[in-house]
Amino acid sequence: MSLFKRSVFSEITSHAGIVFSTLLVVWLSVLLVRLLGEAANGDIGANVVLGLAAFSSITALPVILSVALFVAVLTTVTRNYRESEMVVWFASGLSLAQWVRPVMRFALPVAALVAVLSLSASPWAYSQIAEYRQRFEQRSDLSKVTAGQFIETEDGARVFFAEPPARDGDELGRVIARVIEPEWLSIVTADNASIRSEPNGDRFLVLGPGHRYDLKPGTPELRLLDFDRYGVRIESRGDAGSLEAARQAALQQIKARPTASLLASGDTESLSQLMWRLALPLAVLNLALIAIPLGAVNPRLGRSGDLLIAGLVALLYMNLINLSRGWIAHGQLSFGLGVWLVHALFFVLAIGLFWHRLRIRRPRKAAA
Repeated sequence: MSLFKRSVFSEITSHAGIVFSTLLVVWLSVLLVRLLGEAANGDIGANVVLGLAAFSSITALPVILSVALFVAVLTTVTRNYRESEMVVWFASGLSLAQWVRPVMRFALPVAALVAVLSLSASPWAYSQIAEYRQRFEQRSDLSKVTAGQFIETEDGARVFFAEPPARDGDELGRVIARVIEPEWLSIVTADNASIRSEPNGDRFLVLGPGHRYDLKPGTPELRLLDFDRYGVRIESRGDAGSLEAARQAALQQIKARPTASLLASGDTESLSQLMWRLALPLAVLNLALIAIPLGAVNPRLGRSGDLLIAGLVALLYMNLINLSRGWIAHGQLSFGLGVWLVHALFFVLAIGLFWHRLRIRRPRKAAA
């Protein structure tokens, strides 16, 4: 029996590590492509791509761990049936139900880790992601400009294009900007641009030398200004008070709010998010349990059908959790019922599958 437990635990651990690594690499690949695209479009800074990727990965870990454990248990059980190892275990007096203890021995620590991630680490990661984006939105327009690219700000009211700096000390080279104001359409060109900070904390965008053309649409009115240095005061957004405001705004997002705050709030939106966080560790245990009878296949038949059914069951489970979260958010389902209803249904399904696999069919009577 101890040999059986060690063998099962070792194989599940090996399969879970492989599946987890594969899913994480796929997730990071897709995520980095999306983040690099946002950085190229000027939606985020290139210097925060790796940070956002790290925090986003933390938020995805609960689901990745759940899926990795489910697939690991499923493939381990299936392999034992395919290679007829289960025949040996059955001949030794072991049944499929005795897989529960070694599987739960592996699933319980994973569920505990998922609980820590979903209840504590993920909200913190979401708050860091929101704060990163808030800080970028609060940066000056110049700091969002990337040399060689057109960048739109303020919903297209300002469009910048800058060349790489030609001299040391310049932050940007030649700059052209189009600015739409209530009455005027302005075009500003300059040979270079930089940001200057004064001792009192004021910050200025300094352009020069260059030209400014002001046009009033629908009229022949035109203004032309040549300048050697053109300074524009920029509101400072990097002080502690502004960063604290960004942090507080980030925490207002429902996914970034601490679990204690959701519990204290008590509104339907908060309770729906709380239900999701509590559902993930419970789903880990249920999926690991369901994978045991789902992996019990007939080695004489093809394996694609069984794996497809198992995948559909897991997908249905997660979709029903999401559906319950939506019902709670809209007041169509109470939190007390929604927090355990789906898990109870799939636990009953697991018991039913075990009963189906373990029941002993009576031999048919021979015809007279």
